[in-house]
Amino acid sequence: MLIESGRVVAVEDSGLWVETLRKSTCGSCAAQAGCGHGLLNRIGGDRRGLVRVLPGEPGVAACRIDDEVLISIPEEVVLRGSFIAYLLPLLCLLGGALAASALLPGSEDLLAALGGAAGLGLGFALVRWHGHRHRSDPQFQPVLVKVLSRGVVPHAPA
Repeated sequence: MLIESGRVVAVEDSGLWVETLRKSTCGSCAAQAGCGHGLLNRIGGDRRGLVRVLPGEPGVAACRIDDEVLISIPEEVVLRGSFIAYLLPLLCLLGGALAASALLPGSEDLLAALGGAAGLGLGFALVRWHGHRHRSDPQFQPVLVKVLSRGVVPHAPA
């Protein structure tokens, strides 16, 4: 399980919206000089993201806006998502280029480029379809683990 901390920004009946700070492990990575993720973190600074989180063990009733919480997501979901988001379009691009150059005679370079572009488009469409199909699947959603600290409750004017 991958664990991340965040702050509750909205509470719904079926889940929470949590603001997380995207962190980088670039300080301990051996490829930090040549990594695009590290470069984007240095340029963008602290970036915040909103994540919809399922209630988990504590439940929605235990949370208020501005609470600090821990959320988790299974590691295999991150690995599977990375494969789908990065490798699927690449494999479709290569497959499209190979299929176009092998099946259609003529200018092989132009056909391979067009087939690769079509394959890449197909790969992006498949990634989008997969995301749309699994957007409500609880296996792919982060889950609330624990409420760390309570947020400040605003006082009503007297």
